[in-house]
Amino acid sequence: MTRDEVRAAARRTVDWHQRFAGLFGRKESQGHSLVYLKGLLSNLERKSVEPIALQFSRRSDGGAATQNEVVALQGFVTTSPWEAGDVFAEIQAVFAEELAPSTAQWSIGTVGVIDESGFVKAGTESVGVANQWCGRLGKAANCQVGVFLIGVTPAGISALDAQLFLTAEWIADHKRRQKTHIPREVRFQTKPQIAVEMIRRTLAAGKVRFDWIIADELYGDSGDLLGALEEMRQRYLLEVKKNTLVWTVDPATLPGITPGPKQRQKLGSYRYHEVRSAREIVSDLPPEAWHVLKLREGAKGPLVFEFAVLRVWAMRHNRPGPPIWLVIRRSLDKTPDVKYYVSNASAETPWQQLALVTGTRIRVEEYFEDGKMHLGMADYEARAWSSWHHHTALVALAHLYVTLTKRDLKKDLPELTLDMALRLLRSAFARPKLNSDEAIHLVEYHLQRNHVAHESHRKSWLQKHIRIKPEVLL
Repeated sequence: MTRDEVRAAARRTVDWHQRFAGLFGRKESQGHSLVYLKGLLSNLERKSVEPIALQFSRRSDGGAATQNEVVALQGFVTTSPWEAGDVFAEIQAVFAEELAPSTAQWSIGTVGVIDESGFVKAGTESVGVANQWCGRLGKAANCQVGVFLIGVTPAGISALDAQLFLTAEWIADHKRRQKTHIPREVRFQTKPQIAVEMIRRTLAAGKVRFDWIIADELYGDSGDLLGALEEMRQRYLLEVKKNTLVWTVDPATLPGITPGPKQRQKLGSYRYHEVRSAREIVSDLPPEAWHVLKLREGAKGPLVFEFAVLRVWAMRHNRPGPPIWLVIRRSLDKTPDVKYYVSNASAETPWQQLALVTGTRIRVEEYFEDGKMHLGMADYEARAWSSWHHHTALVALAHLYVTLTKRDLKKDLPELTLDMALRLLRSAFARPKLNSDEAIHLVEYHLQRNHVAHESHRKSWLQKHIRIKPEVLL
């Protein structure tokens, strides 16, 4: 890789932004959008409005930024009339044009991943902040929570939509709604309901089509979400809890399967032995029901699991539901980690394809980690509804630019990570603290270090699992 190639990648980023610039309205707002994106892509320690403005904004006479430029950039994030939804719609179009074609490299097409992410806050004034579950911390905390739809392809991932979750208390608090400028039409929605709305919005835009939707058990346990996806004819594979009940035979073949209202008050009211929990089913599976499969190479060696798949019938709102797949994924650890999934894929779907889809959900964690570690995703300080959605859309746009740069540079450096691509991109920006030659040297160093570490992890893994000969999908 040469300095010219690095600078060419940076120029392509500027060219990409020309496609989005018009979405921000007036010329001043377009300029602010580029300043903010440069800040998100920079190596600033904290990527909130003030340090970004002071580093990258300029007065009209070309001089260094003052408080006026800080206030102007704050206004761009908070009160400027541009719509975050318009930016996400264009991101979807670029995703369809640039990343989706790479799905020819694998058998599962384009995957949409639904997940939420928490943003810890110290105060109580920011829109949506409440004492609620924060996945980042693994416990309840004072935080905001956003629900995200991430598109996954072999060439890269991208945030296609996002929406802030508001608790019922926030929705009912008229004073706080006014203070944080929550639109009048915003009503209480559960996270699964937000997920359904985002999927519908994306499909209605007509740019992206999902071959699969995958999410964790919060969404898999929502009968309404499952029903909505089936109504949309959208194929899914969703994680469920181990006590999820299913029918092991077609309930239509059994007499009197529908108990009265009182008996339906509890799931345990079903008197049929054919209604069993996912965990109970797994405990009775014979050894030959399990298949070992390597999903892909991970940073610490092969990602290999055991899979079992069964055709069962869903239990939906305490009543018999449609035929579905029950997919069980078990790690190879001494104390195995077991995951359970349900899918409405057709009966002809190969089990290997179901297995491969389970391996895509981890990509949403990559997006959150890259966003928060490298792109200032959690560094915002604005408190309004529009601020959160504007900032989140700009982070998604910054991530897209780096993803496209990574895709282009990976032709010469197949092991290039997003962090390394970002180092190269920064080196070509105005006022860099790292020149191109130094950036290339650092990337080459990290590539070599990662390669040595990966080979060591892989050797240890193979020695530990010497009897396993996993099939290779990727």
